[in-house]
Amino acid sequence: MPRHRTRGPALSGLVTAAVVLPAGSAAGGAYLVGRPPDDASAAVAAVSSASSPPAEAGRSEEPEVDLDAELADALAPLADGADVSVAVLDTGSGAGAAYGDGSYDTASIVKVDILAALLLQAQDEGRELNGAEHAYAEAMIRRSDNTSATELLKVIGGEEGLDSANERLGLTATEAARAWGLTRTTASDQVRLLEAVFRADSVLSAASRAYVTELMGQVDADQRWGVSAAGADAVLKNGWMPRTTTGLWDVNSIGRVESGGRTLLVAVLSRGHATKEAGVSLVESVAKAAVGVGGAAGASG
Repeated sequence: MPRHRTRGPALSGLVTAAVVLPAGSAAGGAYLVGRPPDDASAAVAAVSSASSPPAEAGRSEEPEVDLDAELADALAPLADGADVSVAVLDTGSGAGAAYGDGSYDTASIVKVDILAALLLQAQDEGRELNGAEHAYAEAMIRRSDNTSATELLKVIGGEEGLDSANERLGLTATEAARAWGLTRTTASDQVRLLEAVFRADSVLSAASRAYVTELMGQVDADQRWGVSAAGADAVLKNGWMPRTTTGLWDVNSIGRVESGGRTLLVAVLSRGHATKEAGVSLVESVAKAAVGVGGAAGASG
């Protein structure tokens, strides 16, 4: 499949405003200074035009940077011919970028979505999770247990319940499936899900967010690949499955990482791999490139 170079969808209202950013105060601009009111102030006006030009409301004097284009360029040597999409968001600056806008199978990354829906339901009912729900949630996220995901999907009302929760979570391009691994989503929607999990201005309560974060930080050691390659202190969930129709693998990774003193949310979706290992290798390379672009943009913003 040819490499995407179209501008990806905005991640959120915050990111929409942040996709075009100032490149830095060192960049110069051209200023037009009006004639001073009298000849005696001409010297002052000349100095002013060079050192402190008048500001114009709503106008930036610095060059604009298209982060989506920078991300596409960074991925060019990695993603050429691969079927992959990625979105990244710097939580401090709000700078974000996306590459590719296709819809992908979630595989097991949907388990974070299922847990978020369960916690929303419990919040609505004014209750804590019961013992069985806790056990299922921990197995589902930490070990990626499939039976637990199936049981919790039933608890939240099946695919209709998941779709309903996703409306509240701000996921606009995710469609739940009865066979939960075939839920369809986009990289940008997965970053919106991560925002719901990690940001304070979320429909999820502080206790709910802390619970999801705790479990995503405790996934089994053999599942700590993917976005974890792009930074430190990774909190993540991965998904992988071979498609029975083709024998090719879907490999996905979503999570939060620290890099260069910045906190970034990253979602990488991919498909069509001959082996799981090939998919993991590509996902990790793409995550590193995305964090490089997102972190650098946040630092200069």
